[in-house]
Amino acid sequence: MDFERIIKRAKGLFDSVELFYLKKKTKKYESRDLDINNIEFKEEEGIALRGIRNNRLVFSYTFELNDDGINWLLSNCEELLPFADEDVDYAFSCPYDDYPFLHIYDKEGINLDDRTKKEFIIELESAMKDYDKRIVTTRGCELHEEEIEMHIINSKGISKSAKKTVYALTGMAVAKDKDEVSWYDWEWSNFFKDLNARKLGMDIAKKAISFLGSSQIDTGIYDGILKPQAVCDILGIVSSSFLGENLFKNKTKLKDKVGKQCFSEQLNIIDSGKAGINAFFMDGEGIPSKENHVVSNGVFLTFLYDNYYGKKFKMESTGNCVRTGIKEPPRCGVRGMYIKNGNTDLNDDTLSNGIIIKELIGAHTANPITGEFSLGAIGHLIKNNKTIPFKEVIFSGNVFDLFNNIKAVGTDVKFYGIYGSPSLLIEGMRISGK
Repeated sequence: MDFERIIKRAKGLFDSVELFYLKKKTKKYESRDLDINNIEFKEEEGIALRGIRNNRLVFSYTFELNDDGINWLLSNCEELLPFADEDVDYAFSCPYDDYPFLHIYDKEGINLDDRTKKEFIIELESAMKDYDKRIVTTRGCELHEEEIEMHIINSKGISKSAKKTVYALTGMAVAKDKDEVSWYDWEWSNFFKDLNARKLGMDIAKKAISFLGSSQIDTGIYDGILKPQAVCDILGIVSSSFLGENLFKNKTKLKDKVGKQCFSEQLNIIDSGKAGINAFFMDGEGIPSKENHVVSNGVFLTFLYDNYYGKKFKMESTGNCVRTGIKEPPRCGVRGMYIKNGNTDLNDDTLSNGIIIKELIGAHTANPITGEFSLGAIGHLIKNNKTIPFKEVIFSGNVFDLFNNIKAVGTDVKFYGIYGSPSLLIEGMRISGK
């Protein structure tokens, strides 16, 4: 596609323009009863255009990549102008000299034959079923493959493109004895060869078996460990407090807190466009991806900005413009946020007394502004070195208080999507049970 020709035409209508091209091929393999029961293939290709004229910003998109589609796109953007708000801080990015190199495209994996991938997903299901006779069924055994091509070009001189691949492996094991329980987990990588179906399958089955005989535990205040999957849910709640957009809209408790001790000295949080499932060498506006140290030893260091909100506060963009696809305009958001590894091994046998929370339910119900949460929790009670599984309890509190009560940080960082964390040893967790 001749992007330069589209930009040239758009420049005749606007003071400045930006074109975003996305091509995404997705393939899903699903196994059931040790056989491939479904293969799905989808392909999406489209362009989105943003234009600025007289301090008014408009956005539109099309999946029709022919002359009629481009004509409609330009016409639609122009028709939207009278309805757009004026704002002097609308602007597009200027070119940069230095972009990081990220090795995130797996040509070998893309070219692997279907048979290999079918056998791989069946291996995941087989590993779960073979682990223990109490594993009675499996669900959601899927291999997802994405090949993504992206191009950003604007009238300021930016013209950058690249490809990436993402592979995700998911599965659930259902265990049954006197009761029935299940465990779901997943892992991802930019490279197919880095996934380990047998290891993931055995781990899922092991966790499912470990929750047989679960019941409520006593209401109380417990010290214990939050495992990475649970911490990532908590991090997802607090992450919006770090965004420049929410600072501008007065939707963060961290206003006027830059440079102040806001969390435990054990806590270090980084947001990196080079980490997580959405890693790319640039952000959604063409700004180079970088590592932003958001919290250092508990001190809050910086908010995260895209171009627009950076200008609102006379700050440079931190490379935090994100896109969720063609249909939505870019916005200020988290790229790849994670808690940095500590130096303490926090394994399941670390505690002689306390709780280990492995999964949280209902994180979307938490209040991201105040940090208040009340979530379902699943895990294990450790009592005099004896492990007792629990379920149907409520874990409640405030994220900011929780992150102030961190006593140790583990070495087992794991990413779930755009969030990553090691295990955390936390004091004073409030549990409502029986």
